[in-house]
Amino acid sequence: MAERFSGVVLRWHQEGDQENRPTMGEIGLNHFAPYLMNRIISRWNSNMAEELREYDLSTAKMRTLAVLSVSASLTINELSVFAVIEQSTMSRTLDSLEDQGYIRRTPRAEDMRIRDVTITEEGRAAFGRFWPTMYDSLLRMFDGIDEEEYRAFTGTLHKILLNIRKHEI
Repeated sequence: MAERFSGVVLRWHQEGDQENRPTMGEIGLNHFAPYLMNRIISRWNSNMAEELREYDLSTAKMRTLAVLSVSASLTINELSVFAVIEQSTMSRTLDSLEDQGYIRRTPRAEDMRIRDVTITEEGRAAFGRFWPTMYDSLLRMFDGIDEEEYRAFTGTLHKILLNIRKHEI
């Protein structure tokens, strides 16, 4: 694939020139951030799915347990946002995790329609067994990147998330 990069991906926005946006050809796929993010996350998800099989976990279950491992309690809606899982898939995932004894859903006293989801000790242990694999994958992904670069990268991702998010969380 021929690589052509004009070096000014955001120029039309910076200069206020609505008519002079760069073309995809000028930017090139390897300099188009959404394309790169999709490739990276697709590879991460594929790698995680392979690793999860031996732990009897799916990607949705792993994401749910990961979020709950650092949260006291979340509603299903909040959990869907943080775990990046559609609500219908989240409901099925929670049914399965509850059957496995990994989570508990408790109705709120003030509103019985709302269920708070918490991780059980069994769920914490299941995630703890998988965590070393997940962390090692993170280290491989960021091989050759120092702590300062990593912090700058995550800082940029937070800015992007604020620009595009639909939820307050």
